[in-house]
This record gives sequence, C-alpha cells and structure tokens, in this order.
Amino acid sequence: MKVLDSAGFTDPGRKRRRNEDSFVIEPPLFAVADGMGGAQAGEVASRLAAAAFREFHGADQLEPEERLAAIIQEANRRIYERAADDAQVSGMGTTITAALIGGDALIIGHVGDSRAYRLRNGRFEQLTEDHSLVADLVRSGRLTPEEADTHPQRSVITRALGTDPEVDVDTFAVAVETGDLFLLCSDGLTTMVGDEDIRDLLARARDLEQAGKGLVKAANRAGGEDNVTVVLFQLENGRGELDDTAVVSGNGRAKDEDLEDTLTGLEVPAAAALSQTAVLEREREWGPAVAEEPAPRRAAPASEPRWGRRAILAALCLAFVAAIFAVAFWALSRANFIGVDDNGNVAVYQGVPWDLGAGIHLYRARYVSQLQAVQLSQAERESLFDHHLASYDSARDRLAAYEQEASP
Repeated sequence: MKVLDSAGFTDPGRKRRRNEDSFVIEPPLFAVADGMGGAQAGEVASRLAAAAFREFHGADQLEPEERLAAIIQEANRRIYERAADDAQVSGMGTTITAALIGGDALIIGHVGDSRAYRLRNGRFEQLTEDHSLVADLVRSGRLTPEEADTHPQRSVITRALGTDPEVDVDTFAVAVETGDLFLLCSDGLTTMVGDEDIRDLLARARDLEQAGKGLVKAANRAGGEDNVTVVLFQLENGRGELDDTAVVSGNGRAKDEDLEDTLTGLEVPAAAALSQTAVLEREREWGPAVAEEPAPRRAAPASEPRWGRRAILAALCLAFVAAIFAVAFWALSRANFIGVDDNGNVAVYQGVPWDLGAGIHLYRARYVSQLQAVQLSQAERESLFDHHLASYDSARDRLAAYEQEASP
C-alpha cells in the first residue's frame, strides 16, 4: 500500500477561543482527536492521545488491527491516569478516529463521534458509526436522521477515551482500491457541512491541500460553532515505500495563513448568509454559480380579494404563534425530562426537549447530577433518555436509582 498524498488542517472555529482538537499524520498512522472537558482539559486529552500515536511502539509487532487497538488503549490509559493524578483535568476525555495502513487493507479504529469517510469513484461513504446519544436513538428507531441533525443533545457522546481504565474500541478493516480518498474529521465539520457538500468539495478540489482548506472554510462559513479538524489521505495498491511525511498537530491552525481569521468573526450569527465578499471569493475560487431561471409568475385575477386573504393568513399566523407560546409557557412551568448537559452529566431539565435554532431552547437545566452518560450502558441510556415528560419529583426519583448504582 502506498500513500499518494496527505494533508491535515485544524481550526478553532468562529465560536471557540481554544482549539481542543489534535491530529496525526505519521504514515502508516493517521488520527483525529476531539477533546472534551472543562478549562483546558479537552486540549490536554487530545494532545495525550496524539502523543501516544507518535511515541508508543510496544504493539508494533502485532497484527495491524490488534496494533491499532493497542495504541488506542495506550492513549486511553495515559489520559485516565493523568486525570486521576491531576484534579484540574479530572473528567477530561477525547474522541479518537484513527487509520493504520496494514497489508492490502486500511484498518480503522474508532471511539466517539469523530468520523472516517471514503470517497471512491464519486461515492462518498461514512465508514464509522457515531458513539453518541442521538446515534443510539436513530439506530433504535426513536429518532429519524433528520431529527437527529437538530436534536438539542446531538453533541453528547456515549463513549470516549479517558473516562474509564479501559475503553471499548471499534476496529475493522476496509479494502482499498487505487485512488481511494479517505477523510478523518471531528464533528466540527460534520455538524456544519452536509455529506453531499463535503463530497462535492472533495471532488472539485485540485489537490488535498485545497480540499482540506475548503472544508475548514465551509464549516466556518456555516457558523463555525466548534473546532474543526480534517485529515485527508489518498492510497493506491502497489509496492513502494510509504510517504515518510510526519505531522502531529495539536490545537492550532497548522500554521496555515490561508484559513479564515475565525476569531475576529465571533459576532457573525451561525445561520448568517454569505456576505457579498464571500460570494465574490467563492466565485473566484470555483467560478460563478449557475442560478436556475425562475418560473414565470402567474398574475392574480383582478377580482381576487388579495387583501382579505392576506389579513386572514396574518391572523392565522398570529394565532399559531400565540399557541406556541402558550404551550411553551405551560411546558416550562410544569413539564420535566431527563437529558445530558454539554459536559456529559445527566440532568433534569424543565421544559420540553425542543430546540428552535438560533440558540433558542424550550428547556433549562434544573438539576445536574454527578452521574455521566458514559457510565450508563446503551440499554440504560435508551431507557432513561426517552424524553418522557414528568413532574420534577418523578424525574428525580427515576434518576436516583441510576445514581445509587453508579456511586462507589
């Protein structure tokens, strides 16, 4: 197996002042880590994971799949022990999505919701399955993929490095054909840019460097709500020395001056449209967009009572909005459900699990437990996080049983 080309980029995004992502390009190993935790703990966790890929050679003699699993377990051990010894980074963790070239196949190792994709002859395929709350709900049929995309707890992961002494690692082999292009990325890309748009950017780019920069720019233009990291590499079957280029990047911007200045755009709303400058820049890069010719508009008959119809529609809209606010007021004052906060702690929320976008939620945290979602089994998560509305006391009583089981 031979590496034809590779590239990697990481960027803090528009909303975060720190970058908790890290990546590794050290053939035959490639990896992306997305850290989590308070203060700078996520940054520490992802750097420790990247260092394990660079430094650990205790499994070099194992078969490729066993070797990759052993490296990830070593990364988990380093993070867990550091968190146990240092109270300032207690509770930190990181995702990991990694690839190892072995023989005639590519071995994928995966924990968390960072992803691996393959582009082959125009077909763009997600290779990994997210270890996240909404992914569990989709797999069980309780959410549709469209509902998962806007779910208020879509960032909650159910498996991570560093939270337990050992971690369950998904590993599998992927057959490789000449010209296959692989993408490893953090969720800062996939929550901002759809799969079809990612595929189109990869297909249009003249090389992997342009493709990587384009993906980061696309995520930031869509709002840049999280750190975004991409690793790209292209393989071919055949004998020959592996590309000996080694890049281990943690939490920076890979010294790439061409990426957007994201920190000066903190005031830009996540759903803002492209500015005229951005449109001109895109046209210079990809050529002018081709707009569809609008269909001819039908003129309204002279006798049609347009103003009366508009008044009726306006009244119906106002009534609908009033009903929404009435339901929201009732829900926020009486209903409660069990969910997970941004730090992975199980919580009781007052309100209903609806996210209206633009930062508007119909719920607030009323009680935050020390119990973390990663401490629960998949069956327990599906049972507990069913979004069943109940009184506050009922929700607390239901959660208490799980807290007692998890207490030392």
